[in-house]
Amino acid sequence: MNETTLFDTLETSPGVGSSRYRILQKLGLHRIVDALFFFPRGYEDHSEIVDIGEIRDGDSASVVGEIVDHEKVEKGGGKSSFYLLIQQGNHFLRGIWFNQPYRANKVDIGKKVMLSGTAKLSGMRPEMIHPKMIFIDENENPQRGTLLPIYRLTEGIKQAELRRLIRSVVESNLALVDEIFPEAFLLEKRLLGIKDALRMIHLPENSEEIDPARNRFVYQELLTLQLAINLRRAQVSAAERAPEMEIDSRVDARIKNYFPYQLTGAQEFAIKEIASDMSRLTPMNRMLHGDVGCGKTAVAVYALMLAVACGHQGVLMAPTETLARQHYRNLQTMLAQTRVKVGLLTGTLSAPEKRRVVAEIESGELGIVIGTQALIQNELSFHRLGLVIVDEQHRFGVKQRAQLRDKGITPHYLVMTATPIPRTISMTLFGDLDVSVLHEKPPNRLPINTYLCQQSQREKWWDFVRKKVREGRQAYVIAPLVDEDERGTWENVEEVFESLSNGEFADFKIDLLHGRQSSDEKEAAMVRFADGATQVLVATSVVEVGIDVPNATVMTILSASRFGLAQLHQLRGRVGRGRHAGFMAMFADVEAEDVNERLQALVETNDGFKLAEIDFQMRGPGDLFGTKQHGMPPLFVADLQRDFDLLVSARNDAQQILSSDPDLGSEEFSAIKQRVISRYGSALDLVDVG
Repeated sequence: MNETTLFDTLETSPGVGSSRYRILQKLGLHRIVDALFFFPRGYEDHSEIVDIGEIRDGDSASVVGEIVDHEKVEKGGGKSSFYLLIQQGNHFLRGIWFNQPYRANKVDIGKKVMLSGTAKLSGMRPEMIHPKMIFIDENENPQRGTLLPIYRLTEGIKQAELRRLIRSVVESNLALVDEIFPEAFLLEKRLLGIKDALRMIHLPENSEEIDPARNRFVYQELLTLQLAINLRRAQVSAAERAPEMEIDSRVDARIKNYFPYQLTGAQEFAIKEIASDMSRLTPMNRMLHGDVGCGKTAVAVYALMLAVACGHQGVLMAPTETLARQHYRNLQTMLAQTRVKVGLLTGTLSAPEKRRVVAEIESGELGIVIGTQALIQNELSFHRLGLVIVDEQHRFGVKQRAQLRDKGITPHYLVMTATPIPRTISMTLFGDLDVSVLHEKPPNRLPINTYLCQQSQREKWWDFVRKKVREGRQAYVIAPLVDEDERGTWENVEEVFESLSNGEFADFKIDLLHGRQSSDEKEAAMVRFADGATQVLVATSVVEVGIDVPNATVMTILSASRFGLAQLHQLRGRVGRGRHAGFMAMFADVEAEDVNERLQALVETNDGFKLAEIDFQMRGPGDLFGTKQHGMPPLFVADLQRDFDLLVSARNDAQQILSSDPDLGSEEFSAIKQRVISRYGSALDLVDVG
């Protein structure tokens, strides 16, 4: 008879069978090990369960009973009350909910429920106003003092069924789980052993067992991630070689003379860090992390010029053709008096133009190449590629960025973003990168006046916009959607364009820009706006990473609650880029306290780094920076907001472990290494470029 292993299918486990197994697979539960590490998302706390007859006025309690009656009472004006009566032996308790009529569709006579809340006596009968209601499976009998885990569900399986199944798996297979941490390490870090932690997280005897169990798995998950990131970084340093680009004060001064303005202290410091990296044989792997308007492009240009001065080619890859053409024009103007030749490679070039540019890249005639994804869609062979800069890195997939490598040599990499990134995101997704931060804005950059407006103020705001356009300025109007959403609550750009064209801006030249348009249509709309042929541009957030239009000074955001703070801050950065003050008004479509609090933060600060942290705290990490493109598996138990202290601890411990055991080759850490490889092995080759 074969012995059971952790990797046996759940289909053969007691009480599963083929039909239930198909349902479990939707939850990612295929093997015994999957069920063991399918952690609860919360717990039903039965520590305050009491009998109805024991309740006193003002008690906070939980009561289990059977539904014997319910009634919905309409009160006019859209208001209603819903009453529920539950019975426990000879005693009754009433639950009352105001203006929640949907509850009537969720209850049935005879169902067992648990009501939790503050009780008050109405006559001799207790009642609870707006209690928490949990439906109890007919086979469950919650006892006072118990905690029941709550798992993520899918259609076809009930909470009670999943609890019983996972309890059975834990009780039958816990002995099969091996510890991956050395005993001395567990003691040093004050971590629970894995068997104790698994029992406590699934079958806690009291609330005091939950946090230590959860912390054990949060720490394990974060340590595994940090070890993977740092291992990859070490592998790149050891295996790959980049060209050395030494620079002296004479070359430094010559490059800086090309800039028509004085660099800020923050730019100077970032340049010093980048130049130091490029002087080494180890490939630079750095992120230039700057707020809107802090001058990242100037730093990038310095790095490109440094590469050319040292006899190498430099590449700048932009996320849009419009932005690539802007970089190209600016560099041509800036370097007009030099022998440095700048080339442009984009998808819209004609076939003869493309062949000419490719030939000049391969011959080395082009010192600097600006382009879009066309740079990685063509089979390019660089003459002497030394530096790759990727602008707005989160808009390119990791695999795409990794394709920009010269044969036989690894170029230095600089990835840039104007999206301020919270520390926790930076330490996870970009933990293998050195980071240069630009906090300081150029001294001539004016603050942007930002307003949170009520819908009743819209006409007054349009009057202001028209006034500015008549003065010669240009304006953006941003709407979140291309099509109408199902609820009809968020404004869509095509309807806004039609309305404004025939109404408020009928006397002005107005244009439309959104992501559903072809590349040629988008490019043409942006060029018309940049050239001043269009006075008002109605667009989606596609302009978030747009061209520099110094004459654009006014921005209107419609349905502002649809956007995150980081995105709104990026959009705001499109105006006020010239010598005229900028203005932005946000119209929230939802009257909610949390929405207004979030948007008010944008009114109160122009600091993108502060806003990123506020947004992170309010909305969570979500997919703020296109994280799915990074090839990194998701976190299952760690919460980057809640577990920041554990993340810092795990990062420090990972670096300490690898300093004494660089490849985790010792027997002590062999089990941890296996866990790192199984979890992140396929992603390790992708992390190195951001």
